[in-house]
Amino acid sequence: MTPEKPVIKKLYAIPNEGRRFVFTLPLKNIIRVNGRDYKVELREDDRYGVHVLWKNRRYPVEIVRTRQNRYEILFNDIGHTFTIETPVSLQRKKVLGNRNRKNTALVVRAPMPGKITDVLVREGSAVTRGEALVILEAMKMQNEIQSVVSGTITRIGVKAGQNVMKDDILAEITVK
Repeated sequence: MTPEKPVIKKLYAIPNEGRRFVFTLPLKNIIRVNGRDYKVELREDDRYGVHVLWKNRRYPVEIVRTRQNRYEILFNDIGHTFTIETPVSLQRKKVLGNRNRKNTALVVRAPMPGKITDVLVREGSAVTRGEALVILEAMKMQNEIQSVVSGTITRIGVKAGQNVMKDDILAEITVK
């Protein structure tokens, strides 16, 4: 007799800020905002690529990087990093502890090769989630590289005029 696999009825999305979003399985195309339900669709087509359709507006979605259960995405051109946890993995994460969480450092890397045209922050400055850190020119386009967390800049890895490759370190942020 083979043991049965446990049925997972919930998943948790946990962004860097530590808030927890619960998803009940099977997933439905409905989200609840301030107590109201809204229909949401995830679509992919040749014209718009992958996008979320909500209230007749398209919000582009791009998965930048995945590693095990950790995801880095661009949603409507804003970076988000989060993990997907099952109830068991969430409990294991609690037990193992976030002992060093108070001074967690996040490394911001170049999403593509290009040239740094401007560095907008200095070491020691406080940044908020979504704040622009550097301007990266790639393929004649100016790209704002934004912070995905709030914290303090502990290191700047580039200077204006410098060429960078994909995944080069742009900055390091100590998370509050």
